[in-house]
Amino acid sequence: MNPVRSQTRNEAGDLLFKCQHCASSLVVNAAAAGMTLNCQRCGKPTLVPMVSASAASAPQELTDLQRKLKENESQRTEITGYINQLSIQLHRWKLRLQTLNERKTELEEELRKTT
Repeated sequence: MNPVRSQTRNEAGDLLFKCQHCASSLVVNAAAAGMTLNCQRCGKPTLVPMVSASAASAPQELTDLQRKLKENESQRTEITGYINQLSIQLHRWKLRLQTLNERKTELEEELRKTT
């Protein structure tokens, strides 16, 4: 028999897993990880699975990733706002330059007529 060795942790940090022999649900303190205990139902020795670091830290990693994503989105929004403001300002300066170039042309033509 090749039992599936799945385990989870509850809010108290206890390990929840199944007996290798009778598949009875067992709950032990996480400190017992890696030890062999007798099943309360069938009495046979059952290995308490080790807590995987990724399973234990997954909720914290998820929270950290969500926070970083929110922070990233906030910064993207801020930068997009700056780009929009600068684009508007650039457009205004281009219009001003166009007006000045047109005025220069008019003044040069006037100057030629008077000389």
